[in-house]
Amino acid sequence: MVRAGSPIPNPRLTAPLAEASVLSSLGPAFALLDYAGLCLFALSGALAAAEKEQTPITFAFFATATGVGGGTIRDLVIGVPVFWVTDQTALLLCLAMAGVAWLTDIRRWPTRSMLWLDAVGLAAYAAVGAAKALSVGVGPLIAIVMGVFTAAMGGVIRDVLAHQPSTILGPEIYITAAVVSASTYVMLVSLGIPLIWAGAFAVMLGFGLRAAAMTRGWQLPHYVRKSDR
Repeated sequence: MVRAGSPIPNPRLTAPLAEASVLSSLGPAFALLDYAGLCLFALSGALAAAEKEQTPITFAFFATATGVGGGTIRDLVIGVPVFWVTDQTALLLCLAMAGVAWLTDIRRWPTRSMLWLDAVGLAAYAAVGAAKALSVGVGPLIAIVMGVFTAAMGGVIRDVLAHQPSTILGPEIYITAAVVSASTYVMLVSLGIPLIWAGAFAVMLGFGLRAAAMTRGWQLPHYVRKSDR
């Protein structure tokens, strides 16, 4: 019974929606995919700190902010407990990736390594973000948006912290790859395709599009002001 003046409990907040339980309900493959995306984004954040010749603490901060940034925004918007607060594995993985970057000579990493790590993480996180949103009952369109937020916002935070141009501010295909991954997952699930196959195909399609954009220079038409024409 709710007393007068007491806040009405939100069933999404009171339900056992810890990250591990939500992803386990989708299958162990989704938990692995989620952690893989997290590690890739965290590593890209730590490498950004390495390029700026920062301290170990900054490595850890960059890795953590990049790894959990998108998922944090997603969870706050859909009204569930923030995943790294309920499952400390996420933070431990971010710190581990910071350690890997700190102990490795950055000159051994390929020149475009951060872009490739970001591309894989983008496709994986878009599908996982959409899957988690659907699992708590949001509509298909909102699930796609949450997938895109999950995938893209960590990279945006990394670029802002590192004072470097954000990939989303150019005509090269980036956000579109996240949209393709998230929307493909939502569409396939709505058609009754098993979750694991829907997720795998969505990730491959999203990553393939981003990889093609990076290697072939694929771009979307960009707006040109009339005065510049």
